[in-house]
Amino acid sequence: MKKYQIAIYIRLSKEDDKMKAETSSESNSITMQRILLNQYAADHFEDYELLEFCDDGYTGTNFERPGMQAMLEEIRNGVINCVIVKDFSRFARDYIELGAYLEQIFPFLGVRFISINDNYDSSNYQGSIADIDVNFKNLLYDLYSKDLSGKVRSSLAIRKEKGQYVSGNSPFGYEKDPKDRHALLIAEDEAEIVRQIFSLTVEGHTSIEIARMLNEARVKTPIEFKIEKGKTKRNPKGERFLWNSSTICQILRNEIYIGNIVQKKYTRDFVGGKNHLNPREDWLITCNHHEPLIDKAVFDKVQESRGRKATPQYRQTHPLVGKLVCGCCKKNLRYRRGLNPYFCCWQRYSNTMKQCVSKVNAMFIEQYVLLMMQNKLEADGELERLHMEEADRLGQEIGKLKEERRILLAKRERLKQQNFEAYQEYASGKTDAFQSDNLIQESIEKELKALDKSLEMMEENYIHMRTGRNKPYTGSTFAELSKEMLGRYIEKIEVYDEQHIEIYWKDAKVKGVC
Repeated sequence: MKKYQIAIYIRLSKEDDKMKAETSSESNSITMQRILLNQYAADHFEDYELLEFCDDGYTGTNFERPGMQAMLEEIRNGVINCVIVKDFSRFARDYIELGAYLEQIFPFLGVRFISINDNYDSSNYQGSIADIDVNFKNLLYDLYSKDLSGKVRSSLAIRKEKGQYVSGNSPFGYEKDPKDRHALLIAEDEAEIVRQIFSLTVEGHTSIEIARMLNEARVKTPIEFKIEKGKTKRNPKGERFLWNSSTICQILRNEIYIGNIVQKKYTRDFVGGKNHLNPREDWLITCNHHEPLIDKAVFDKVQESRGRKATPQYRQTHPLVGKLVCGCCKKNLRYRRGLNPYFCCWQRYSNTMKQCVSKVNAMFIEQYVLLMMQNKLEADGELERLHMEEADRLGQEIGKLKEERRILLAKRERLKQQNFEAYQEYASGKTDAFQSDNLIQESIEKELKALDKSLEMMEENYIHMRTGRNKPYTGSTFAELSKEMLGRYIEKIEVYDEQHIEIYWKDAKVKGVC
C-alpha cells in the first residue's frame, strides 16, 4: 500500500473571524478545522505522515500566504503527495487559480487533493475532468469572495469617512479602547519610549544614534511589547530583537502621535491585487481623533529637521542580496555599489555588537560562492545536467538571434531593391530627384555586425558546453543564472569576514566553510 505524506492546510481569514463573532459559529475556526482534518486522515489512511500548514488572518483570493507558500515549496520538492482541506474555499477562493491546481498542477506533480465538505477526492477523477457541480462550487466561492470583499471595502470606506480608526492593530504607544474598538487610548509603557525618541531627535540625534542608545539601554522593541501582551508570536532573527533606524523613522513621521489618523494612503486596484500609494492630497486625515502623545510644534520641528533623502544605492538588486547574513547579528547584509562594490551590515551602526561585518568585497564573495557551488554540484552529480540546461537555453537564444538576423537581411534586401527602382525611375526621367536610404542601410549594417558578433560568441559557448570543454556559470552567465541557482541550492550564507564564510545548503546539514 502506498505511503502518503499528507499536508493538512488550515486557513482563517479576517472575514471568517468577523462572521464567527456575528453568528457564534466555530465551524471555520483553526481548532475545528484541525480536528476535522486530523480525524479524516486517521479514518481514511493507514500508512501516512502528517504535516500541518496554517494561515491565520489571510485572504483566500490570492496565494501570497506564508503557510500556503511553505506547503507549495514542500510539494515542489516532492515531500508531499497528498493535500487535505476542509473545503475548496480554505485552499483558494479564486476560481481560475483553484481550477489550475486541481486539473493541471497537482495531477502533473502526482499530488492527491481532498476537500472534505465538498466530497471531492482527485483520485476519483484520474484521466477525467471533475463534475460540473465541483466547478460550479469553485465559481460560487470565487464570486462570494469578491462580493464579500467588495462589501467589506465599502463598509470600511464609510467608517473612514466618519473618521473612525479601522485598523486591526493599534500603533506603538496606543491600545484599543475595550469599550470602543474604533477609539485609541494611550499605553503609557510604550508612550514613554515614543516621547523619548522625539526628545532625542529634537536634541539633534540621528535615527541611527537613537537606535543604538535604545539597544544599549536594553529598551524593549515594539514587537517585544506585542509578544509580552499576547498579540503575536515571533522569534528574533539573531540573539534578540533590536531597534533599527527604519523603525525610528517610521515613528518620527507618523501623525498618529499628534492625535491624527491618516487613511486612504493606499489603493488596491482589485481584490487580491497590490496596494499603490496615493498622492498626499488624496489622503483622508482626521484631526484630533484621540489624545496626542507629542505636541504638534515638536512634531513639525522634527519633520523640518529630517527632510527627504534619495534612495540609497544598496537597494539596487544583486544576486546575493537576501542570502548573505551577518555572522554576528544574523541580519541581512546590504549591497553598496561603487568602483569597488561591497557588502556590509547596516545594523552595526545601531546595535551594540562590535563584530558585525563592516565591509567585504562583493567580487570576492561572488567568486567564492560560485566556486563552492560548482564543487558541490559536481560532487552531487548535478553539474552535467545543469550544464546541459544552460546549453539548451543558449540554443534557444541563438535561434532567436538567427531569426532576428534573417529579418534584418530581408529588410536590407528590400531597401536595396527600393533604391535600385528609385534610381531607374530617376535615370529614365520619371522623377526629378533621387535620394537613397543610406542612413537606414548603415543602421542595419551596424545591427547585423553586432548580431554576428553576439552569435559567434554564443555559438562558440554552445559548442563548448555541449562538448564539455569549458566551465559553466562564468563570465556573463553568472549574474543571470546564479540567482536561480542560489534560490534552489543555498539556504543562507553567513559572513564574518573575507576569511570566514559559511554556506548552508538546502539539501544538507554539512556547511561549506571558508
